[in-house]
Amino acid sequence: MNKDYFPIVVIGAGETAAIAHEYFTADSPYTVAAFSVERPYLKDTEFKGLPVVAFDELEHCYPPGEFGAFVAISSTKLNRIRQRLYLATKQKGYQCVSYVSSRAFVWHDAQIGNNCFIFENNTIQPFVKIGDNVILWSGNHIGHNSIIHDHCFIASQCVISGFCEIGENCFLGVNSTVINNITVAKDCFIGASALIQKNTQTGEVYQSKSTPAAKANAYRLFKLDHSA
Repeated sequence: MNKDYFPIVVIGAGETAAIAHEYFTADSPYTVAAFSVERPYLKDTEFKGLPVVAFDELEHCYPPGEFGAFVAISSTKLNRIRQRLYLATKQKGYQCVSYVSSRAFVWHDAQIGNNCFIFENNTIQPFVKIGDNVILWSGNHIGHNSIIHDHCFIASQCVISGFCEIGENCFLGVNSTVINNITVAKDCFIGASALIQKNTQTGEVYQSKSTPAAKANAYRLFKLDHSA
C-alpha cells in the first residue's frame, strides 16, 4: 500500500467516529472508505454516506492488505473499549494510522505511535514520546522529555510539564495540570482543573471542587428583568 493514499476504515460509528471522519477527510492524505462496529451495535448500514459493516466481517469486506484502519472510540470505561478494539483491529492484520492536525506544533524528533488522534493547537515539545492509541484533544501542552503511554485520553487545554510520565489508560480532564518531573501511574482519572504536584498511585482519582455560585444571580448583577 502507498502510505500516503491508502483508504482506511474507521472503527466506530458514534460521535468520535464522526469527528474522525471529518478530520481525516479535510486534513489528511487518507480517504475514509467505510465504518465498522461490533455486531450488537450494528443498527444502520450507512453512516456519513458510507457503508457500515460488522466488525466480525471487516477483513472479508475490506482486506487489511488493501485498507488501513483507525479506531475512533472515546474514553469510555477508562479507555478500555478503545484499547480492546485497537488490539482486535491489529490482530486482524490492519495497519492503524494516526491523525496529526496540520495545525498542531510537533517538534521534529517527537515520537508518536499508531492510532493516535492529535487535534489542532497541541504543542508537543522536543524529546516527547507518545505511545499507541492516545487521544490529545485540542490545545494541550506536552512538555519536553515527557512520555505518554498507550491508551491515554488527554482532554483540551491540559498542561503536562517537562520530564513527566503518564501511565497507560489514564484520563486527564480539561484544564488539568501536571507539574515538572511527575509520574502519573496507570489507570488514573485526573478531573477537570486538577493540579498534580506529587507522583500518583495506580488507579487514583483526583477531582477539583466546582466553583460555587455567587449569592447574586445574573438578573440582579446586570439589573435585568428576568420576566422579559
